[in-house]
Amino acid sequence: MPHERISIYVVDGDSWALETHTAVLSAAGHTTFPCNSAEQFLKLFDIESKACVVMELRLPGMSGSELQDYLASNGLDIPIVILTAHGDVPLAVKALRAGAVDFIEKPAPDSRLLEAIGTASELIFDREPNRLSQQIIAQRLRSLTEREREVLEHLLKGKLNKEIAVDLNVSQRTIEAHRARIREKTQARRIVDLVRMFG
Repeated sequence: MPHERISIYVVDGDSWALETHTAVLSAAGHTTFPCNSAEQFLKLFDIESKACVVMELRLPGMSGSELQDYLASNGLDIPIVILTAHGDVPLAVKALRAGAVDFIEKPAPDSRLLEAIGTASELIFDREPNRLSQQIIAQRLRSLTEREREVLEHLLKGKLNKEIAVDLNVSQRTIEAHRARIREKTQARRIVDLVRMFG
């Protein structure tokens, strides 16, 4: 089923990125509102609209993380897609735990951005996004070894490979091998998928 069109506020202090992503979303038929700062977004935002926010984390003035916190603390339940050039595992985990729909690192394929907008649209129109059943998630978790589960727990806390290696007293390469096996067994392409399944 095609997704309903929604209003999308694109918040990015980089004028080239702002223009590029706004153009992609407009071409897909969405009404877009480019904003070069969180402050400009807050001035333009219509709380009655069926909308989502696509935003960079590093912004002039109020940061993307601060904007996410502000919206949550004011009861503004609007789906947020993080699209950032400044991504890492701890930031991704923090943003997803705070309710972000997706965490995408630049440069991202247009298809990836539009996929995230599809998920946001499902949330806006009260349709349950495609989720794995708890039974499947439990099966995938059982397929992990004890050490792999231990590494997974650290990943879900937002720790980097080198930090996990120190904590578990193994080499960073060993952690990378565990991560690869965790991704394979859980069929998770990204940290985002792991957080959604087990976070």
